[in-house]
Amino acid sequence: MTKRNILTRLSLAAAFVLSVSGPAVYAQDIHFTQFDMAPMVINPAFTGEFDGRVRVSAIYRNQWASVTVPYVTYGAALDMPLILENNGDRLAAGLQLYKDQAGDGNLSNFTGLVSIAYHKAFGENSEVSVGLQGGYAQKSIDLSKLYFGDEWLNGAFVPATSQEYHLGIGNSVNYYLVNAGIAYSHRSANGNVSFTLGGAANNINQPNDDIEKKQNSQTGLDMRYTGELGINLKAGPRLTLRPAVLYQNQATASELIAGNEFLYQVGGMPGYSDFSTAVFLGGWWRSGDAAMITAGVEFKGFRIGASYDYNISSLNTSSNGNGGFEIGIRYIAPYSSKFAGRRTIPCSRF
Repeated sequence: MTKRNILTRLSLAAAFVLSVSGPAVYAQDIHFTQFDMAPMVINPAFTGEFDGRVRVSAIYRNQWASVTVPYVTYGAALDMPLILENNGDRLAAGLQLYKDQAGDGNLSNFTGLVSIAYHKAFGENSEVSVGLQGGYAQKSIDLSKLYFGDEWLNGAFVPATSQEYHLGIGNSVNYYLVNAGIAYSHRSANGNVSFTLGGAANNINQPNDDIEKKQNSQTGLDMRYTGELGINLKAGPRLTLRPAVLYQNQATASELIAGNEFLYQVGGMPGYSDFSTAVFLGGWWRSGDAAMITAGVEFKGFRIGASYDYNISSLNTSSNGNGGFEIGIRYIAPYSSKFAGRRTIPCSRF
Protein backbone atom coordinates (compact mmCIF):
# COMPACT_ATOMS: atom_id res chain seq x y z
CA MET A 1 0.00 0.00 0.00
CA THR A 2 1.46 3.37 -1.00
CA LYS A 3 1.80 6.27 1.39
CA ARG A 4 -0.71 8.24 -0.68
CA ASN A 5 -3.32 5.47 -0.41
CA ILE A 6 -2.72 5.25 3.34
CA LEU A 7 -3.30 8.97 3.77
CA THR A 8 -6.37 8.84 1.56
CA ARG A 9 -7.89 6.03 3.61
CA LEU A 10 -7.08 7.78 6.87
CA SER A 11 -8.72 10.97 5.61
CA LEU A 12 -11.84 9.12 4.54
CA ALA A 13 -12.01 7.30 7.86
CA ALA A 14 -11.67 10.59 9.72
CA ALA A 15 -14.43 12.10 7.59
CA PHE A 16 -16.69 9.18 8.45
CA VAL A 17 -15.95 9.47 12.16
CA LEU A 18 -16.81 13.16 12.08
CA SER A 19 -19.98 12.46 10.13
CA VAL A 20 -21.36 10.17 12.85
CA SER A 21 -20.02 11.96 15.93
CA GLY A 22 -21.74 14.76 17.80
CA PRO A 23 -25.26 16.12 17.84
CA ALA A 24 -24.50 19.02 15.46
CA VAL A 25 -23.82 16.85 12.41
CA TYR A 26 -26.72 15.96 10.10
CA ALA A 27 -27.25 13.32 7.44
CA GLN A 28 -28.44 14.32 3.98
CA ASP A 29 -30.83 12.78 1.46
CA ILE A 30 -30.00 11.70 -2.09
CA HIS A 31 -30.42 13.90 -5.15
CA PHE A 32 -30.59 13.41 -8.91
CA THR A 33 -29.72 15.72 -11.80
CA GLN A 34 -32.62 14.27 -13.81
CA PHE A 35 -35.05 14.93 -10.97
CA ASP A 36 -38.06 14.51 -13.26
CA MET A 37 -37.09 10.82 -13.56
CA ALA A 38 -37.74 10.36 -9.83
CA PRO A 39 -40.73 12.62 -9.10
CA MET A 40 -41.86 10.81 -5.95
CA VAL A 41 -38.44 11.48 -4.38
CA ILE A 42 -39.15 15.20 -4.81
CA ASN A 43 -42.80 15.38 -3.81
CA PRO A 44 -45.38 12.69 -2.86
CA ALA A 45 -48.05 14.84 -4.55
CA PHE A 46 -46.48 13.95 -7.92
CA THR A 47 -47.68 10.36 -7.48
CA GLY A 48 -49.90 9.69 -10.49
CA GLU A 49 -49.20 13.15 -11.96
CA PHE A 50 -49.07 12.03 -15.59
CA ASP A 51 -51.41 11.33 -18.49
CA GLY A 52 -51.56 7.54 -18.73
CA ARG A 53 -52.44 4.22 -17.16
CA VAL A 54 -49.16 3.39 -15.39
CA ARG A 55 -45.67 4.90 -15.10
CA VAL A 56 -42.46 2.97 -14.41
CA SER A 57 -38.95 4.41 -14.21
CA ALA A 58 -35.38 3.53 -13.32
CA ILE A 59 -32.32 5.73 -12.81
CA TYR A 60 -28.61 5.15 -12.13
CA ARG A 61 -26.11 7.75 -10.87
CA ASN A 62 -22.32 7.45 -10.54
CA GLN A 63 -20.45 10.32 -8.85
CA TRP A 64 -16.92 11.26 -7.71
CA ALA A 65 -15.21 8.36 -9.49
CA SER A 66 -12.19 10.61 -10.14
CA VAL A 67 -11.73 11.35 -6.42
CA THR A 68 -12.52 8.16 -4.50
CA VAL A 69 -14.53 4.96 -4.67
CA PRO A 70 -17.57 6.09 -6.71
CA TYR A 71 -20.75 7.16 -4.97
CA VAL A 72 -23.45 5.10 -6.70
CA THR A 73 -27.22 5.55 -6.50
CA TYR A 74 -29.90 3.32 -8.03
CA GLY A 75 -33.59 4.17 -8.14
CA ALA A 76 -36.76 2.51 -9.42
CA ALA A 77 -40.41 3.55 -9.20
CA LEU A 78 -43.93 2.61 -10.22
CA ASP A 79 -47.11 4.64 -9.86
CA MET A 80 -50.61 4.61 -11.32
CA PRO A 81 -54.11 6.01 -10.88
CA LEU A 82 -56.35 3.71 -8.84
CA ILE A 83 -59.67 5.52 -9.21
CA LEU A 84 -60.68 7.77 -12.13
CA GLU A 85 -63.75 9.99 -11.80
CA ASN A 86 -65.69 11.46 -14.72
CA ASN A 87 -64.96 14.99 -13.49
CA GLY A 88 -61.20 14.40 -13.72
CA ASP A 89 -60.56 13.67 -10.03
CA ARG A 90 -58.36 10.65 -9.38
CA LEU A 91 -56.70 8.73 -6.59
CA ALA A 92 -53.20 7.40 -7.30
CA ALA A 93 -50.64 5.22 -5.54
CA GLY A 94 -46.96 4.51 -6.09
CA LEU A 95 -43.83 2.73 -4.92
CA GLN A 96 -40.34 4.30 -4.88
CA LEU A 97 -37.15 2.34 -4.16
CA TYR A 98 -33.58 3.57 -4.09
CA LYS A 99 -30.17 2.50 -2.86
CA ASP A 100 -27.21 4.78 -2.29
CA GLN A 101 -23.66 3.51 -1.69
CA ALA A 102 -20.77 5.83 -0.88
CA GLY A 103 -17.04 5.69 -0.31
CA ASP A 104 -14.46 3.16 0.86
CA GLY A 105 -16.62 1.95 3.74
CA ASN A 106 -19.61 1.14 1.50
CA LEU A 107 -21.83 3.46 3.53
CA SER A 108 -25.17 2.44 2.05
CA ASN A 109 -28.78 3.48 2.38
CA PHE A 110 -31.67 1.39 1.08
CA THR A 111 -35.08 3.06 1.19
CA GLY A 112 -38.55 1.91 0.15
CA LEU A 113 -41.43 4.40 0.03
CA VAL A 114 -45.16 3.92 -0.59
CA SER A 115 -47.12 6.97 -1.79
CA ILE A 116 -50.76 7.90 -2.16
CA ALA A 117 -52.04 11.10 -3.75
CA TYR A 118 -55.42 12.64 -4.47
CA HIS A 119 -55.79 14.95 -7.48
CA LYS A 120 -58.75 17.33 -7.39
CA ALA A 121 -59.72 18.83 -10.74
CA PHE A 122 -61.04 22.37 -11.11
CA GLY A 123 -62.51 22.49 -14.58
CA GLU A 124 -60.52 21.18 -17.53
CA ASN A 125 -57.35 23.17 -16.96
CA SER A 126 -56.43 23.16 -13.26
CA GLU A 127 -55.96 20.72 -10.42
CA VAL A 128 -54.65 20.56 -6.86
CA SER A 129 -52.79 17.47 -5.68
CA VAL A 130 -51.97 16.36 -2.14
CA GLY A 131 -49.76 13.40 -1.34
CA LEU A 132 -48.66 11.37 1.67
CA GLN A 133 -45.71 8.98 1.74
CA GLY A 134 -44.37 6.50 4.24
CA GLY A 135 -41.47 4.11 4.11
CA TYR A 136 -38.65 2.15 5.67
CA ALA A 137 -34.90 2.73 5.42
CA GLN A 138 -31.78 0.81 6.38
CA LYS A 139 -28.37 2.45 6.61
CA SER A 140 -25.24 0.30 6.97
CA ILE A 141 -21.45 0.42 6.73
CA ASP A 142 -18.65 -2.13 6.31
CA LEU A 143 -16.19 -1.29 9.11
CA SER A 144 -13.67 -3.84 7.86
CA LYS A 145 -12.94 -1.56 4.89
CA LEU A 146 -12.10 1.47 7.02
CA TYR A 147 -8.71 2.29 8.56
CA PHE A 148 -8.29 4.00 11.95
CA GLY A 149 -5.30 5.66 13.56
CA ASP A 150 -4.76 3.03 16.26
CA GLU A 151 -4.35 0.36 13.56
CA TRP A 152 -1.09 1.95 12.33
CA LEU A 153 1.63 0.02 14.15
CA ASN A 154 5.35 -0.26 13.32
CA GLY A 155 4.92 1.21 9.84
CA ALA A 156 1.97 -0.95 8.74
CA PHE A 157 -1.76 -1.35 9.26
CA VAL A 158 -2.76 -4.09 11.69
CA PRO A 159 -6.50 -4.84 11.56
CA ALA A 160 -8.09 -4.07 14.93
CA THR A 161 -11.44 -3.00 16.29
CA SER A 162 -10.53 -1.10 19.41
CA GLN A 163 -11.15 2.30 17.81
CA GLU A 164 -14.49 1.22 16.38
CA TYR A 165 -15.67 -0.14 19.71
CA HIS A 166 -14.40 2.96 21.46
CA LEU A 167 -16.53 5.10 19.17
CA GLY A 168 -19.47 2.76 19.60
CA ILE A 169 -20.08 2.48 15.87
CA GLY A 170 -22.52 -0.23 14.79
CA ASN A 171 -22.91 -1.83 11.38
CA SER A 172 -26.46 -0.71 10.57
CA VAL A 173 -29.52 1.23 11.67
CA ASN A 174 -33.17 0.94 10.59
CA TYR A 175 -35.85 3.62 10.70
CA TYR A 176 -39.20 4.76 9.26
CA LEU A 177 -39.94 7.84 7.18
CA VAL A 178 -43.02 10.05 6.75
CA ASN A 179 -43.27 12.61 3.91
CA ALA A 180 -46.05 14.88 2.60
CA GLY A 181 -46.54 17.32 -0.26
CA ILE A 182 -48.93 19.52 -2.24
CA ALA A 183 -48.91 20.72 -5.86
CA TYR A 184 -50.95 22.93 -8.19
CA SER A 185 -51.06 22.44 -11.98
CA HIS A 186 -52.62 24.67 -14.61
CA ARG A 187 -52.85 24.77 -18.41
CA SER A 188 -53.83 27.77 -20.52
CA ALA A 189 -57.04 27.57 -22.54
CA ASN A 190 -55.14 27.17 -25.82
CA GLY A 191 -52.78 24.57 -24.32
CA ASN A 192 -49.63 26.51 -25.20
CA VAL A 193 -48.52 27.14 -21.61
CA SER A 194 -48.79 24.90 -18.56
CA PHE A 195 -47.03 24.73 -15.24
CA THR A 196 -46.77 22.77 -12.01
CA LEU A 197 -45.88 24.38 -8.68
CA GLY A 198 -45.27 22.21 -5.64
CA GLY A 199 -43.88 22.03 -2.14
CA ALA A 200 -43.04 19.09 0.15
CA ALA A 201 -41.75 18.25 3.60
CA ASN A 202 -39.76 15.03 3.94
CA ASN A 203 -38.60 13.19 7.08
CA ILE A 204 -41.45 14.74 9.04
CA ASN A 205 -40.92 12.26 11.87
CA GLN A 206 -37.17 13.11 11.99
CA PRO A 207 -36.01 9.53 12.60
CA ASN A 208 -32.80 8.65 14.40
CA ASP A 209 -30.43 7.46 11.64
CA ASP A 210 -27.30 7.42 13.80
CA ILE A 211 -25.07 4.36 13.35
CA GLU A 212 -23.36 5.08 16.68
CA LYS A 213 -24.41 2.75 19.52
CA LYS A 214 -25.72 5.43 21.85
CA GLN A 215 -28.72 5.55 24.07
CA ASN A 216 -30.99 8.52 23.30
CA SER A 217 -28.73 9.69 20.49
CA GLN A 218 -29.56 13.20 19.33
CA THR A 219 -28.34 12.68 15.78
CA GLY A 220 -31.37 12.42 13.51
CA LEU A 221 -32.40 12.87 9.92
CA ASP A 222 -33.53 16.46 9.60
CA MET A 223 -36.60 17.50 7.68
CA ARG A 224 -36.00 18.25 4.00
CA TYR A 225 -38.10 21.05 2.52
CA THR A 226 -38.57 21.10 -1.25
CA GLY A 227 -40.05 23.64 -3.64
CA GLU A 228 -40.31 23.18 -7.39
CA LEU A 229 -41.69 24.92 -10.45
CA GLY A 230 -41.85 23.30 -13.89
CA ILE A 231 -43.21 24.92 -17.05
CA ASN A 232 -44.13 23.65 -20.52
CA LEU A 233 -44.08 26.43 -23.12
CA LYS A 234 -44.83 25.74 -26.78
CA ALA A 235 -42.43 27.90 -28.78
CA GLY A 236 -43.50 26.59 -32.19
CA PRO A 237 -45.40 23.79 -33.91
CA ARG A 238 -42.73 21.26 -32.89
CA LEU A 239 -40.57 23.02 -30.27
CA THR A 240 -41.36 23.02 -26.54
CA LEU A 241 -39.38 24.82 -23.84
CA ARG A 242 -39.32 23.23 -20.39
CA PRO A 243 -37.74 25.56 -17.83
CA ALA A 244 -37.71 24.36 -14.22
CA VAL A 245 -36.43 25.35 -10.79
CA LEU A 246 -35.88 22.99 -7.85
CA TYR A 247 -34.90 24.16 -4.37
CA GLN A 248 -34.17 21.86 -1.41
CA ASN A 249 -33.12 22.67 2.13
CA GLN A 250 -32.10 20.26 4.87
CA ALA A 251 -30.51 21.45 8.11
CA THR A 252 -27.53 23.60 7.04
CA ALA A 253 -27.42 22.23 3.48
CA SER A 254 -29.33 23.66 0.53
CA GLU A 255 -29.54 22.98 -3.18
CA LEU A 256 -30.80 25.16 -6.00
CA ILE A 257 -31.12 23.77 -9.54
CA ALA A 258 -32.34 25.91 -12.43
CA GLY A 259 -32.28 25.44 -16.17
CA ASN A 260 -34.20 24.66 -19.32
CA GLU A 261 -34.83 21.70 -21.58
CA PHE A 262 -35.44 22.11 -25.31
CA LEU A 263 -37.72 19.40 -26.67
CA TYR A 264 -38.20 19.06 -30.42
CA GLN A 265 -40.80 16.80 -32.01
CA VAL A 266 -39.28 14.94 -34.94
CA GLY A 267 -42.08 12.57 -35.97
CA GLY A 268 -45.77 12.69 -36.78
CA MET A 269 -48.05 15.67 -37.17
CA PRO A 270 -47.10 18.82 -35.18
CA GLY A 271 -48.63 18.76 -31.72
CA TYR A 272 -46.51 17.13 -29.02
CA SER A 273 -47.86 14.62 -26.52
CA ASP A 274 -46.19 12.16 -24.14
CA PHE A 275 -46.37 9.56 -26.92
CA SER A 276 -44.84 11.63 -29.75
CA THR A 277 -41.30 11.05 -31.02
CA ALA A 278 -39.02 13.85 -29.86
CA VAL A 279 -35.44 14.62 -28.86
CA PHE A 280 -34.41 16.85 -25.98
CA LEU A 281 -31.34 18.77 -24.84
CA GLY A 282 -31.08 20.67 -21.56
CA GLY A 283 -28.67 22.90 -19.70
CA TRP A 284 -28.79 23.20 -15.90
CA TRP A 285 -26.96 24.91 -13.03
CA ARG A 286 -26.68 23.60 -9.48
CA SER A 287 -25.68 26.66 -7.47
CA GLY A 288 -22.12 26.51 -6.16
CA ASP A 289 -21.68 22.90 -7.24
CA ALA A 290 -22.02 21.94 -10.89
CA ALA A 291 -23.03 22.79 -14.44
CA MET A 292 -25.10 19.98 -15.96
CA ILE A 293 -26.24 18.86 -19.37
CA THR A 294 -29.10 16.47 -20.14
CA ALA A 295 -30.00 14.83 -23.44
CA GLY A 296 -32.17 12.04 -24.74
CA VAL A 297 -35.17 10.88 -26.72
CA GLU A 298 -38.89 10.33 -26.17
CA PHE A 299 -41.02 7.93 -28.22
CA LYS A 300 -44.19 5.84 -27.77
CA GLY A 301 -44.39 6.66 -24.07
CA PHE A 302 -40.69 6.05 -23.40
CA ARG A 303 -38.23 8.68 -22.19
CA ILE A 304 -34.54 7.73 -22.22
CA GLY A 305 -32.13 10.34 -20.91
CA ALA A 306 -28.54 10.83 -19.80
CA SER A 307 -26.88 13.64 -17.90
CA TYR A 308 -23.41 14.73 -16.88
CA ASP A 309 -22.32 17.08 -14.08
CA TYR A 310 -19.20 19.26 -14.46
CA ASN A 311 -17.98 20.12 -10.99
CA ILE A 312 -17.34 23.83 -10.29
CA SER A 313 -17.06 23.69 -6.49
CA SER A 314 -13.91 23.81 -4.34
CA LEU A 315 -13.42 20.09 -5.14
CA ASN A 316 -12.71 21.01 -8.76
CA THR A 317 -8.93 20.74 -8.28
CA SER A 318 -9.17 17.16 -7.02
CA SER A 319 -11.98 16.07 -9.34
CA ASN A 320 -10.60 17.75 -12.49
CA GLY A 321 -14.14 18.99 -13.03
CA ASN A 322 -15.60 15.49 -13.09
CA GLY A 323 -18.83 15.18 -11.15
CA GLY A 324 -21.66 12.76 -11.76
CA PHE A 325 -23.08 10.71 -14.61
CA GLU A 326 -26.70 9.58 -14.77
CA ILE A 327 -28.82 7.49 -17.08
CA GLY A 328 -32.55 7.06 -16.70
CA ILE A 329 -35.50 5.45 -18.45
CA ARG A 330 -39.21 6.00 -17.99
CA TYR A 331 -42.29 4.48 -19.59
CA ILE A 332 -45.87 5.73 -19.45
CA ALA A 333 -48.50 3.27 -20.65
CA PRO A 334 -51.43 4.98 -22.42
CA TYR A 335 -55.00 4.71 -21.23
CA SER A 336 -57.14 1.93 -22.64
CA SER A 337 -59.85 2.92 -25.11
CA LYS A 338 -62.32 3.00 -22.20
CA PHE A 339 -60.59 6.03 -20.68
CA ALA A 340 -58.82 7.53 -23.71
CA GLY A 341 -59.67 11.18 -24.28
CA ARG A 342 -61.47 11.54 -20.94
CA ARG A 343 -59.08 14.19 -19.71
CA THR A 344 -55.43 15.18 -20.04
CA ILE A 345 -53.25 16.22 -17.09
CA PRO A 346 -52.63 20.00 -17.01
CA CYS A 347 -48.85 19.58 -16.80
CA SER A 348 -46.70 16.44 -16.84
CA ARG A 349 -43.33 18.21 -16.38
CA PHE A 350 -42.67 16.23 -13.18
